[in-house]
Amino acid sequence: MPEVITIGEILVEVMRKEVGVPFKETSDFVGPYPSGAPAIFADAVARLGRSSGIIGGVGRDEFGEFILDRLREDGVDISRAQKSKDLSTGVAFVTYFSDGSRKFIYHMDNSAAGIINDQDVDKNYFEGATAVHINGSSLTMGKKMREACYRAVKIAVNENIMVSFDPNIRLELKDLEKTREIISPVFEVADVVTPNVEEIRWMTGNKNEEKAAKSLLKGGIQIVAVKRGGEGCELYTGDESLTLPPFDVEEVDPTGAGDAFSAAMVVGMMEEMPLEKLGRFANAVGGRAVTAKGAMEGLAKREEIEEMIKA
Repeated sequence: MPEVITIGEILVEVMRKEVGVPFKETSDFVGPYPSGAPAIFADAVARLGRSSGIIGGVGRDEFGEFILDRLREDGVDISRAQKSKDLSTGVAFVTYFSDGSRKFIYHMDNSAAGIINDQDVDKNYFEGATAVHINGSSLTMGKKMREACYRAVKIAVNENIMVSFDPNIRLELKDLEKTREIISPVFEVADVVTPNVEEIRWMTGNKNEEKAAKSLLKGGIQIVAVKRGGEGCELYTGDESLTLPPFDVEEVDPTGAGDAFSAAMVVGMMEEMPLEKLGRFANAVGGRAVTAKGAMEGLAKREEIEEMIKA
């Protein structure tokens, strides 16, 4: 049984070949690339040398075969990944702009990405688990997926398994009050949360990042790791706080960097890394993730990350 389990969307990503081309204009795309925040997370954990598994769904099509093959090859347990005969594999289309912003069009709601429900979350699968990771994107996909995530978290809490939560919310696209209500049952019991700056302000209603983090810690969270992209990260615990600079990398594609960072946080916590080492480790994994086109293509093996940190 895997040490780290995640639940959620498995999909492929197709992206514009050139920067600055709106979707409404005819131009070339490249892909598919394996993607989906939970899938990226699971793959990153496996490449860092810990066993991981994903509960999710794909269609019985070549896109589904493509991403499951990739996950399997990288060491992710896909025994709980369902293959729908009626729905196709989820797809995300993405275009990039010169200011670093992105736009997405998702084929998700009527795809196999959301077929998982609470009956697919088997308690026995969690027998060897050390951590369960949930993404806000999965919680907001729909009721079935949400109930599956809630069940996984309930099992984790009852079995004293670490709960990791990445808000991963497109704030401009959601009903924020409804979203807050949806994610609350997870982040209120989480041991580690990995929001970006906008998300932690939104989650707490506090524009001061330090005060926002402290308010989450008072609720029982052990570590708040604030992702700052090209500026590194800030880590907060009940005893200390650290600001850690980024690694010097050339950004090619930022998609998946936050998921890689979250994976490193979980792995580092499992290994009881001191806080500074943990932050540097997560920054290295997240930084390495942006160096190749495709959400999983920049994910590195453990020895590559260790060499990056030593350099």
